[in-house]
Amino acid sequence: MKSSTNHLDATDRRILEELQRDASLSNVELARRVHLSPSPCLARVRAMEASGLIRQYVALLDAGQLGLHLNVFVSISLRQQSRKALQAFEERITLREEVMECYLMSGDADYLLRVAVPDMPALERFILEQLSPIAQVEKIRSSFALKQVRYKTALPLEPT
Repeated sequence: MKSSTNHLDATDRRILEELQRDASLSNVELARRVHLSPSPCLARVRAMEASGLIRQYVALLDAGQLGLHLNVFVSISLRQQSRKALQAFEERITLREEVMECYLMSGDADYLLRVAVPDMPALERFILEQLSPIAQVEKIRSSFALKQVRYKTALPLEPT
């Protein structure tokens, strides 16, 4: 692997593509798929882990099978946008398991959350018991995902 993660070679890209497709691959199988011997393949993977390019390995679960049938996008506007107010909101929101993603935004809302909950009563509890009591929150708007058209976790990797 080259010294900068911005300059991955073709082999590094193939390794990352394969790991994004299936992170449970053994090193031997990964090496076979990218046409390397196991030792250099493992060295490349370890280097990408050490650099932080590969942050972690996870199992992707089916939300519906876990009873999480609502995927809701919640826009949050704060009363003020001071560093202290933003930090306080972020500290509170990162403690909530139902919050799958949270982004500081430009535009009309300050934050956009993606929340996974089983049903409307659970969403109502989340809004009334978790979001509304946060002193910095001024406005809450929710949009429901009717259908998931595309969902992916693999990042696009630029060709060399």
